[in-house]
Parts: sequence; structure tokens; C-alpha cells
Amino acid sequence: MAAPRPAARIARLRAPGVDWLLMLATSALVVVGTLLVWSATSNRDALTGGDPRAYLEKHVVNVAIGVVLMVLVMATDHRWVRIVAPLVYLASLVGLVLVLTMGTTINGSRSWVQVAGMSIQPSEFAKLAVVIGMALVVAERAEGRWRARVGSVEVLGMLAIAAVPTVLILLQPDLGTMLVLSATVFGVLAVAGAPRRWLLLLAGGGAAAAVAAVAAGVLEDYQVDRFLAFTDPDLDPRGAGYNVEQARIAVGNGGLFGQGLFDGSQTRAGFVPEQHTDFIFTVAGEELGLVGAGALIGLLVVVLWRALAIAYRTDDVFGRVAAAGIACWFGFQAFQNIGMCLGIMPVTGVPLPFVSYGGSSMFASLLAVGLLQNIHLRSTTPEPARYTAAPRVLTVR
Repeated sequence: MAAPRPAARIARLRAPGVDWLLMLATSALVVVGTLLVWSATSNRDALTGGDPRAYLEKHVVNVAIGVVLMVLVMATDHRWVRIVAPLVYLASLVGLVLVLTMGTTINGSRSWVQVAGMSIQPSEFAKLAVVIGMALVVAERAEGRWRARVGSVEVLGMLAIAAVPTVLILLQPDLGTMLVLSATVFGVLAVAGAPRRWLLLLAGGGAAAAVAAVAAGVLEDYQVDRFLAFTDPDLDPRGAGYNVEQARIAVGNGGLFGQGLFDGSQTRAGFVPEQHTDFIFTVAGEELGLVGAGALIGLLVVVLWRALAIAYRTDDVFGRVAAAGIACWFGFQAFQNIGMCLGIMPVTGVPLPFVSYGGSSMFASLLAVGLLQNIHLRSTTPEPARYTAAPRVLTVR
């Protein structure tokens, strides 16, 4: 049998497939996160009941379930993803309503509901639901009989999609998720091509709404205290400012190369509250040092880069807006989580994607990666002309 021609070999290499950079970066984050969760919980007898591997085993189960969900989304036909999108949105609303009626309160926020012995946080799935819901509105506008340009009607439709879950999350109240969702909605509107006046109006309206929420007493006292402690860290170092103070000490202890995995002094002593969830980055800073924590941030940057690259390369409107919205979600949530560990953002209680312990966060994040891979696998954008165009030959007469 004759060997394949060079052109055929090149075409095979360029055939659509899995975005391996995204897959490798996600896998590395999950593996590192598993080790950090194990380190943060192995010495907490009050938390684990004396079993140092209790949270490790739970986290591995969560990862396994998340991987199955990711593969299912990857293998689903792209048209079915769009058909199921409204059902996903409605399911997230049902979950948020159930939280308010029969939910469990943890750390002052009524954000969890018990399902088959597991604590599920519907607000994590609401982030993905809002992204795909808004993307579907934009896609119908672009591919249906609506006018090609995003106008006030389309913007109002997308805001309506986001408004219902946002109000339900505020009633819990879950301030961290609401901030992440607000930033994600703003990013989706910007990517979709909403008029600049709408973006300015939303930014001003969001600031005014935050002030009004504080003045009206919508936020809990501990949430207000966290913001006050952020503006003045010395205001209540043993109360509202305790978490941030201990987090900064832990990160500072790491130095350049860290104290070694499972050997962090602050981590082993249990000085940082909620270290396996909201403050997981402090474990990386203390035990892996500046180099290890920087590598962790680098992996998150790779995930964001690939999400934006997928959004740029696809010619499907739904896929483009959804991929960009996922990038906005991951980007702001990672910035918020790492920022509060470093004291540059207020403590709001959001997990670090792919790294923190928590089934709902892991499921939602891996579902989002599955959707990104689905969009990538079915992208019809041709290769850039600089790679595919035939070379030009100049002749002199």
C-alpha cells in the first residue's frame, strides 16, 4: 500500500478533535486540587471524624461524577445541546426555589438542598444555565427572523433570563455567587455586541443596587462586616477579618518554593477556616510557594485562553457566546477566590474552579468544559488563510 501523500497527512493532523490543551490544563487543575484538598483535611479530626482520607475519597467521587457528566455533554449532538438548554435553565430555577423552601443553611447562607444524601448547591448550576440561556437568545436573534444587530429588545430578553436566578440567589443570600453571575452576565452582553449605553447603564445600576441592598438590610450582618473588614483589615482581626489575616499569613509562609505538600504549618494547625473550599489557594501558597501557586494560576489562564480561542474560532453564534460566557464565569470567579485569599478582594465565599472541594462546583465546572469541547468538536470555522492558502509564486517577465 502506498504511503499517504503529504497533503493527506497534513489534513489528518488538522482534522477536528478534542482541544487537548484545555483537557490537559483541566486535568492538571483537578489533580492538584485533589492533593490540596487532601492536605487541607487530613489533619482536621473534627472535620473528618478521625479518617484522614474521608474528604479525599469524597472529592475523588465528585471528580468521577463530574468527568462522566463532561463526557456526556461532549458526546451529545450540538443541536440537542441547544434543544435541552431551556430545560437546563428551568431545572436550575426549580432548584433555586427548592433551596428557599426546603434548603439547608450553612455558614449563614441557605444555598444547599439535600438530594439522595448529597448536598447540592443549585446556584452553581445556575451560572451555566444563565450562560447558555443568554447564548440561546442571541443565537435565535442572529439565525432566525430577528434583525442582525443586538438592540434593546434582545438586551432586555437576555437580562430577563439572568434576572430571575439572580433574585433567587440574592434571597438566599449568596453574595459571592451573585457577584460572579453579575460579572458573567456583563461579559456575555459585551461579547454579544450589546450597545455601549446598555453596558454603562448596567455598570451604574449594579453599583446603585449594591448600595441600596446594604441600606435596605438585604445583606446579612456578617456579609456587611466582611466588606468593612476588607476596607480596614485591622477593624476586627479576631472576627470578620480573621479569615483574611490567617490566609495572608499562610500564603506568606510559603516563600518561593513552599514548605512542602502536607507540611504547611498553618494548614496542619488548622488556622485558616474553610481551607478546603473557599480558601484552598492558601494551601497552594503555603505548601507549593510562589512557584507552585503561580503554576496553578498559569493552568487557570490556559483554561481561559482555550475557552476564548474556541469562542473565536467557531462560526456558530450559540457556541461563540456560550464559550465566551464560560470564560467570563471562570475568570471572574478565579480572580475573586484568589483575590480574597490575598486580601485584595472581600471575602464572599466562592470556590476556586476545578480545585476547591465541593460536588456542585466540580459538576458545574466540568459540565462547562464538556460544553466547550462540544463546541470545539463541532466547529466549522476553517483554518486561517495563513495555514491553508497555497503559496504564491512570483514570476518576473
